[in-house]
Amino acid sequence: MNKRFLLSVLLLCCLSSCGTTVENDMNRPNIMETEKRNIGSLLALYPKPMTVVGAEVGGKVNWLVVGHTGIIGHDRIVVSMSKSHHTNRGIKDSKKLSINLVSREMLSEADYVGSVSGASVDKSGVFDYHWGENGTPVIDASPLTMECNVVDIYETEGFDNFICSVANTYAAPDVLDSNGKLDYTRLKPVLFEFPTYSYLATGEVIGKCLNLDKQPGMCAKEPMTVDGIVRLSKIEVYPQFLDEYMKYATEVGEVSLRTEPGVLTMYAVHEKENPCRITILETYASREAYESHIASPHFQKYKRETLHMVKALVLSDQTPLDSSNRINNFIR
Repeated sequence: MNKRFLLSVLLLCCLSSCGTTVENDMNRPNIMETEKRNIGSLLALYPKPMTVVGAEVGGKVNWLVVGHTGIIGHDRIVVSMSKSHHTNRGIKDSKKLSINLVSREMLSEADYVGSVSGASVDKSGVFDYHWGENGTPVIDASPLTMECNVVDIYETEGFDNFICSVANTYAAPDVLDSNGKLDYTRLKPVLFEFPTYSYLATGEVIGKCLNLDKQPGMCAKEPMTVDGIVRLSKIEVYPQFLDEYMKYATEVGEVSLRTEPGVLTMYAVHEKENPCRITILETYASREAYESHIASPHFQKYKRETLHMVKALVLSDQTPLDSSNRINNFIR
């Protein structure tokens, strides 16, 4: 009997100690040392593409700026709109809408249709438009428009969230690449940032998704051959295009050095006295490497996008004073 009693006491002690340990562990705060600050439950997924939604309301076309759109899966779009908007009624009646991306050229008109209500102001004439194949108004000036069918409406407090399938997508020819695919470096849609009510522009391409580990800083280089080329490209750019030109020049230089074994150097500098005068030192391992470079998609893009920015261009091939200083003499 005494043995049973002692065993029971020991068992209770063990359970008590285990429970205390677990409780203490559960109550211990799991705080990580970090420099990040908790700024509250802030909705911070910005910026978002600025869009103008088009719909027919009571037999009249109406436009509304919508900043809250998103992608669901690979075949659905959500358009989130306050229940107070006049446009919602027309969308619910027709189960259709158009989503028009905004370019810089149409930003002023887009800003206006987002500042007045279609219930009191006729906004049908703000944009030139035509009717799409799915029966929704398509803004002529928009670089890209999607006609959508509403397949469901998910309501949250104060908002109608239209779940849409895409019926048709229309793109301006100048935002398509040579293969007929969308090129967002040409499209450059305006972005909207809600916390400060600001419009932003898209940035530069900084890498290829799921491929960064296959793209080292610079690929292995070929030795320079007897028909290798050393060239100075002296370029004068119109002042109003200088910043944009430098963006394209930097991009083509980085991509060329990273991906083309025959491109040995591509070094650009500008004059202190006149930054619009730029000199680029280009070195190619061979004539074949040079011809491959100028036929590459990234060089063709650079040429196409910057041709109108260039005021003057002089190409000057160089010959080393001492042939023993050729690059290939130092490559083993």
